[in-house]
Amino acid sequence: MKRAPVIASVPDDFDPTAIATAAPAAIGHNQSPFDAISQEINDLFDEAKNFADGDPITSPEMHDAIERLRTSIHEAGKRADALRVEEKKPLDEQVAAVQAKFNPLIQPKRGRVDMAKAALDDLLTPWRQKVAAEKAAEAARVAAAAEAARVAAQEAIRASSGNLAAREEAEELLADAKALERGARRADKAATVGTGLRTVWIATLVDEDAAMEWAWARAKAEILAVAQRNAEEAVRAGARQIPGFSIRDEKRAA
Repeated sequence: MKRAPVIASVPDDFDPTAIATAAPAAIGHNQSPFDAISQEINDLFDEAKNFADGDPITSPEMHDAIERLRTSIHEAGKRADALRVEEKKPLDEQVAAVQAKFNPLIQPKRGRVDMAKAALDDLLTPWRQKVAAEKAAEAARVAAAAEAARVAAQEAIRASSGNLAAREEAEELLADAKALERGARRADKAATVGTGLRTVWIATLVDEDAAMEWAWARAKAEILAVAQRNAEEAVRAGARQIPGFSIRDEKRAA
């Protein structure tokens, strides 16, 4: 059950920071910095729950007490974050040292490994493209020869009707055509497998209106999120009129 605060009799000199300063003395002075700030924030949080119980502020004294409590919580949070930064500083320095040690070697795109591979790929690609083109041309030539042989063999078979010797020659032509077809399949495989090349598909924007229509249908929420983020940045920079947005001022606790 939530403890109901007595808010009508909040003293003018209420000091939420007394919560934090009194706790370490009660426990002892051997607390770690983290334990101390944790207790301070937890105590202030519990005090905040007593005020934030759904009832509105009903007096200037209550407002001032809540304001002091909020300030105390805010300052405690800043000290906690500073402690976090300080505690992780050695780890950050270690990570930065490791990154600095290995970046010259393996940093993506800028390390020596990727730079060397990219430079060598620039040499390998034209040569491999040339070889692949030659193999493709040879495969096309063999495929055309195989198709011509197949057509010729079929014509010979049709023409050999009633002529056994001619039929025998036509069957030999057909066998030769099938052999050429097998050779064509091998040539095609050699032209397309093991070339040392990989296929890269590249999308190039050529029609902005069509692209936006496609993107809107595919990722409407993402596009609106980008628009919202840009609008908020523009408003913070001073814009007071943005197409498609209504802009109003609102007072909030600071």
